[in-house]
Amino acid sequence: MTHPSVVAGIDFGGSKIAVAVCDLSGNRLAFSRVDTRGDASPAGLAGARAVFERGVRTTRELLAAAAPDSELAAVGVATFGIPAEDRVLLAPAIDGWESLPMGRELRAAFPGAQVKMATDVKAAAAAEYRWGALRGCDPAVYLNLGTGLAAAIVAGGQVLSGEVGAAGEIGYNLRAISDVGLGLAERVPLEDAVSGLGLARQVSARGLSAADVFDTNLGDRDLADLATGFVAELAFHLVNLAICINPARIAVGGGMAGSWARLQPDLERALNAGAPFPPELVLAEFPHEAPLIGAVALAVDAAQQQQHDTQHVAADLDGHRRPSPAWLAGDCS
Repeated sequence: MTHPSVVAGIDFGGSKIAVAVCDLSGNRLAFSRVDTRGDASPAGLAGARAVFERGVRTTRELLAAAAPDSELAAVGVATFGIPAEDRVLLAPAIDGWESLPMGRELRAAFPGAQVKMATDVKAAAAAEYRWGALRGCDPAVYLNLGTGLAAAIVAGGQVLSGEVGAAGEIGYNLRAISDVGLGLAERVPLEDAVSGLGLARQVSARGLSAADVFDTNLGDRDLADLATGFVAELAFHLVNLAICINPARIAVGGGMAGSWARLQPDLERALNAGAPFPPELVLAEFPHEAPLIGAVALAVDAAQQQQHDTQHVAADLDGHRRPSPAWLAGDCS
């Protein structure tokens, strides 16, 4: 008896590792979540290695339990930082993670399976484009407002990567004309001010969180001014991004999306006033586990592409042409 192939999605987060096993349509068959650290040493590459192996072990155990007789067609991986074959760029959350040869290690861990990797934000954008709030919208933008700040751009049915995978890293944007010509160490990048972590640093002395800044029930004038400044600076950069990309829709996700009622009106007003062709601004459809869902989307795409290529080879051998899969349809009106 032939068992259908499956895919796996892995989300390496700063505090947790989430894993899902799915069929080739992305339907979840099994799910597991473990602490990132677990028994890992916090020091150096040994710590990073232990975290990585913990994720691989969890995936293998889930596959053995949920699909013991199925072939693993593809693995999609989302991670903080920018994953490459021989390293992970811009990944300070775990010591040694930047030195981990992510691509090579994944291919060795899952031989025979297609492997696709993306930053967590780009993976989340893939999820929103395939199954969520950006479905059928092209071009589109996914804006992640969480501990950090980043955007992902969908164009031509793909999440734009950039030369080294850093497309959309708006957290490094200049904040003022005086920043021109200064290196990163000589200025304050946008993410240090416009992010959950940036807000938390500004109110930590008062024992408050980033969410408290947007809590109008506190009746705190200083917090209200801080929130107003935060939204205004975010809107400045979001409008410029919309002018540059001319997206059909912008979906906002991440931990700070919990303050959507406070963020949405001012961001929408700024887009309508400043962009010649204002995009629709919506809340992302997946408030939780978006990077994991995106990792699954990457794996599903890889498996379907491999299947499509195999069919075309067979079609060429037979002298017949076979239709290629159609993109998922949606409505951006």
